[in-house]
Amino acid sequence: MPVTLVEVAARAGVSPATVSRVLNGNYPVAESTRQRVEEAVRELDYVVNAHARALLHATSGIVGVVLNDASDPFFAGIARGIQGAAAETSRLSVICNSEGDPEQEFAFLDLLRGHRADAVILVGAAPEDEEYRAAAIARAKGLRSSGTRLVLCGRPAPGDDAPGDVVTIDNEGGSIAITRHLVELGHRRIAYVTGPDGRSTTTARLAGFRAALAEAGLAVDENLVVHGDFSRQAGREAVERLLAAGHDFTAVLAANDLVAAGAVSALRAAGRSIPDDVSVAGYDNLPTAVDVWPNLTTVHVPLEEIGRKAVELAFGPGNAQETTVVTVPTELVVRDSTAGPATG
Repeated sequence: MPVTLVEVAARAGVSPATVSRVLNGNYPVAESTRQRVEEAVRELDYVVNAHARALLHATSGIVGVVLNDASDPFFAGIARGIQGAAAETSRLSVICNSEGDPEQEFAFLDLLRGHRADAVILVGAAPEDEEYRAAAIARAKGLRSSGTRLVLCGRPAPGDDAPGDVVTIDNEGGSIAITRHLVELGHRRIAYVTGPDGRSTTTARLAGFRAALAEAGLAVDENLVVHGDFSRQAGREAVERLLAAGHDFTAVLAANDLVAAGAVSALRAAGRSIPDDVSVAGYDNLPTAVDVWPNLTTVHVPLEEIGRKAVELAFGPGNAQETTVVTVPTELVVRDSTAGPATG
């Protein structure tokens, strides 16, 4: 039989109310009393009944985290930041992998609402269509009505009337910075491999690429813009298609570092030297960026900081009825995979 709070109180020689105060840390207790209670808890191996606590305090101690892809190092980095920050306040992180499926994402949101999660952090790019936005706003309002704080991480709010806080990444600004870097090196024919169509992150990073070329007075050659997803295989296949079609380019800018690694693989297989023949740049500054050779020029996104900021917003002093938007800056990281284009 599980040990009860009454048994802990008897072992420590105090009242059950005093044990509750020590465990919750919500009322001053004499140091000697606290030590007796903690010793009794250890000796009896007492574990707080989370369901009972939720009923009593209207809080579950659960932070729900819904990711597009738990195996992707981008999402893993953010999840690590969330879990670390949540653990520091004795909260349990529950990781849910939607695999980018909106229906699965909504199913997880409904489950977490049913389990009375203290907060839900929704991580990753969002579909850009009206049907999704309407459903997302409805879920956000449902979570708020249940007392659950919603934080959107790496995506914009689905609408002005959607309750919840937002941690957004300056994806467009980072893309402008890395495109400028290539232009300043002398590149004029830059191939761009995008992420999946209809996703907010894809749209913002592609917009930054276009904006930087326009700023430099350069036209975008749509033949050099290849749509894919955020995988290594997509980068390899995109560059293979560009080479097979005979397109002329001196640099490849990829939507993330995994795509860039695939581009490096395809160029090497075709006998191209990097960066002597073709420069390659990525985005996110994932561990992949320094695992490939030459090390990738990329855009640093502070993933763990983003996760921690999301927890801070979820449990900070802000008004749950208001929306706080925090934009996390990005930073250009220049390494060995970019150089000026070969002459001749």
